[in-house]
Amino acid sequence: MAEAATKRGDGPSLDDQIIDLAAACHFDPLRWSRVAWDWGTGELEGIDGPRDWQVDILTVIRDHLADPAKRYQPLQIAIASGHGIGKSALMGMVSNWGMSCFSDAMLVTTANTDTQMRTKTAPEIGKWFRTSITGHWFDVQATSIKSRDKARADKWRQDFVPWSQHNTEAFAGLHNLGKIIILEFDEASKIHDKVWEVAEGALTDENTVIIWLVFGNPTQNAGRFRECFRRYRHRWVTRQVDSRTVPGTNKTLIAQWAADHGEDSDFFKIRVRGQFPAQSAMQFISADDVDKARARHLRKEQYAFAPVILGVDPAWTGDDKLEIMLRQGLYSKSLASLPRNDNDVEVANLIARLEDEYQADAVFVDAGYGTGIVSAGSVMGRSWRLIWFSGKPIDTGYLNKRAEIWGTGKRWIKAGGAIDPKDEDLYQDLIGPETVPRLDGKIQLESKEDMKERGLPSPNKGDALMLTFAEPVAKKERYGAGQGAAGSGKAAMDYDPLS
Repeated sequence: MAEAATKRGDGPSLDDQIIDLAAACHFDPLRWSRVAWDWGTGELEGIDGPRDWQVDILTVIRDHLADPAKRYQPLQIAIASGHGIGKSALMGMVSNWGMSCFSDAMLVTTANTDTQMRTKTAPEIGKWFRTSITGHWFDVQATSIKSRDKARADKWRQDFVPWSQHNTEAFAGLHNLGKIIILEFDEASKIHDKVWEVAEGALTDENTVIIWLVFGNPTQNAGRFRECFRRYRHRWVTRQVDSRTVPGTNKTLIAQWAADHGEDSDFFKIRVRGQFPAQSAMQFISADDVDKARARHLRKEQYAFAPVILGVDPAWTGDDKLEIMLRQGLYSKSLASLPRNDNDVEVANLIARLEDEYQADAVFVDAGYGTGIVSAGSVMGRSWRLIWFSGKPIDTGYLNKRAEIWGTGKRWIKAGGAIDPKDEDLYQDLIGPETVPRLDGKIQLESKEDMKERGLPSPNKGDALMLTFAEPVAKKERYGAGQGAAGSGKAAMDYDPLS
């Protein structure tokens, strides 16, 4: 074959042949992967080409670029997998294709930790460059791969960049108008959501080939990597690769794991099947339980007998929202989701209107930022209750009131509670919080600040729902129309929070 001869050739025409081949593979990384390496020899002895799952991804890229209507739209590919499938090898093939077949290519690669990138990701990608037919074109270093053309080295390069949610300039500056950008995330499930957001916002150049590849073991059931397969799946090409289907993985060890843990265990799902766990190790409420909650459809007679309770969680920073949730028995709905409003009187008027409209039997407000709102409500004759999340719980198995009401809400979900299937914010809020290990065994939820450090938003809507479990509530028996929830009335029945 002429292409094979290219790899064997010698003399002054060798580079010209390689350049012609690179031009022919400009939009075809699959072809490049098959001819740019000496498969079956040296480090690739016993391997006759890319693995099937790698061929699949390379084909996705080729077909995307073959379509002029799609070519300059960002291609986003997420691969969740078990161990040992050859993720870094594919990153090396794609990186070398992009750098070899496009002049002035710009690539940025990051990993979950600096150690992972320095000791595994970057060396593996560098190996694929050094063994490629274009290995002599590039200067492979620990933190970058650059063109040996010194005049263009700053524009034709791949950088291995440690990520930081506090320093995202390397991802914000991804612009290469009219050429190619390739962004690679390795072990993506532990890369901060802020980095994802900045990178996504930067990939906007017109008439530019843009490819975003993210890889990882599906260790966490929350965060942006997880949402590539759920909330944002309409924007991503997703694959879940089972280690058992890939040549070269340790099938004997995998069989031992299956015997020890079971094929349906979270251990086996994450490390072998490339599937996300039903519940992350520290996750307080499992995604499976919340999935069931949003799949439930209740008839009105199943909850109409129960008291109506409003939970209000005021915004505590500029990025947060004021959330007002209603719950009646096993039914719940969002009544308001508004930008932060420091006008306590205006917010109090809104709550009062909703209280009357829905004939609420109780209103609970987070005391952290709600004291002014409740004071304004008192002037209006309203009897709203401030709930201190840091307050003492009734159940001594919980550290504080917030953990206790979330514990009650968790039981409510398991007992048949229903949430709006279209309310993605509430869904994410419920599955987001993790527990904090304690020597005394008390249940403690991580703080909103800690969630933000993990890249997750403050779960204001989740807190608003959980506030409806703050205290037992009796359903009021109202006399006459127009009296409203603030009017007097006697308890018609005692109320169990899980009724």
